[in-house]
Amino acid sequence: MRFIETELSGAFIIEPERLEDSRGFFARISCSKEFEENGLVSRFVQTSIAFNHRRGTLRGMHLQVAPHEEVKTVRCTAGSIYDVIVDLRPDSSTYRAWIGVDLSAENRRTLYVPKGFAHGYQTLEDGAEVYYEMSEYFAPESARGIRWDDPSIAIRWPDAEDRVISDKDRQLPYLATLSAGDLDKEAGRG
Repeated sequence: MRFIETELSGAFIIEPERLEDSRGFFARISCSKEFEENGLVSRFVQTSIAFNHRRGTLRGMHLQVAPHEEVKTVRCTAGSIYDVIVDLRPDSSTYRAWIGVDLSAENRRTLYVPKGFAHGYQTLEDGAEVYYEMSEYFAPESARGIRWDDPSIAIRWPDAEDRVISDKDRQLPYLATLSAGDLDKEAGRG
């Protein structure tokens, strides 16, 4: 595997290294030892998938806060997505910075999302399926989010004629309405 550090501290794109022959290829997509050698969390306790019927489906921006902060790995196992993470760690040099990465069944990349990052994606084609691994169990009381179109972050999403967004995601707050500690306070840390 190749670990490619992004401009956001602690976030990585992980690319499989293929061993190819006439049958196709073999590639490792996860290895605890290699994750640990790169200083990454290697223990994941929960795995989920999200299937999306339509191109232009947008999910996000979600995170889980203390005491259930989580690291995620994200892969697209069918179709393709534009995957976005935002650094929401107030003490980080890249606070409020974001990156977008194309993940697809074809490129087989994984995005490693550190604790303290919001995550979301938009599907680029019908029938996209997303595979997640999380380092913590889902805890509804620690689930948070920010608006996908927050002007203070200004994510440049791909154009979509008819974007599909849940009512829940449409009602997420803008970051400007939260103080720097609100994400922690809501979870009992402030």
